[in-house]
Amino acid sequence: MEEQFVARARVSAHDTCPVELLAASLGPGPFSLVLLFVSPEANVLPTVSHAALAWPDARIAGCTTAGEISSAGYDDGSIVAVGFHARYFAAETLLVSDLSTLVASELSDALLHLRQTLARESGHFPEEFALLLVDGLSTREDELASALAAGTGAMPLIGGSAGDGARFRETLVFDRDRVLANAAVISVMRSSCPMRTFKMDHIKPTERRMVVTEADPSARIVRRINAEPAVHEYARLIGMHPESINTLTFAIHPLTVRMGERHYVRAIQRVLPSGELLFFSAIDEGMVLTIAEPRDLVTHLADELQAMKQPRDPVAILAFDCVLRRIEAEETQMTGRVSELLRKHGVIGFSTYGEQIGPMHVNHTMTGLAFYPPGTIVSGTIP
Repeated sequence: MEEQFVARARVSAHDTCPVELLAASLGPGPFSLVLLFVSPEANVLPTVSHAALAWPDARIAGCTTAGEISSAGYDDGSIVAVGFHARYFAAETLLVSDLSTLVASELSDALLHLRQTLARESGHFPEEFALLLVDGLSTREDELASALAAGTGAMPLIGGSAGDGARFRETLVFDRDRVLANAAVISVMRSSCPMRTFKMDHIKPTERRMVVTEADPSARIVRRINAEPAVHEYARLIGMHPESINTLTFAIHPLTVRMGERHYVRAIQRVLPSGELLFFSAIDEGMVLTIAEPRDLVTHLADELQAMKQPRDPVAILAFDCVLRRIEAEETQMTGRVSELLRKHGVIGFSTYGEQIGPMHVNHTMTGLAFYPPGTIVSGTIP
């Protein structure tokens, strides 16, 4: 029954004819939108080119990943396809081909025009939402989110930043047969399937705080914390030697910023050779950061996914999951248990360099959409 609404397929990134295998597994459709989450191990250009030929009547959007989420749970070295059946979904895509020349007013106007066009053509579908895929190394996600806010209004916007495994060299997004860096693609959709947005994290703030005293906000680089060299002060506050800090450190000692009554993670990507800290999301001088500690990832994920089964099981869960959650699972020997939960609940998606929910670009979270059969009455959001 699920395949009537949202079809999904997975193949190895090393298969000689991956798109043909994906098309056979997805079924005949027709699909209004096909999403492709592609391992950087794949031959990306021909994969995307062949996809445009395999689904000529569908909108196609996608990106490279920091790992995939498939029927296997956490996956690597694969290509995942998600097909939204045209009987239940209508879609249009908007490409932002150069994030460095972003003009907020023009983008919001283009998004509003696209929404109006889709409403005229597919107004019989009552539900409306948008999916955002963006270059994860562009450092422009926060600016893009702000620019889109005027055009989205109350429409749910969910998405993630493209990844490049653990390499951090090149992240790409796709729009039909185009493969681009420093770009983003927004898929605006209408549907007869009720949906619920979600944002989950298992982070608990502590009482330990620090102030960013020197930074380069445009590059997301922090040079000094509490007037001390950034990596040394961060290491001191978490009780480690600077030389011992690695990616796992950032996963188990994340930094958060308080906005209103909630804390949002501002994740560190890596330590630069200079000892400065490069972040995944916006950072600025004067920002007060709080050290947080993770709760049990498996228990938290199980509780959150179980909550989505009310009032009935979703037909699909599309998820954008921070790569730091995957790293934490791997380093704490929880990958198998997390994968089992993702398989059990039918979660599909990819591991990201950043997550999107509404106007917020966040880290160390899983954001996404749960879809339900037409006629189901659901609340709009699981916080």
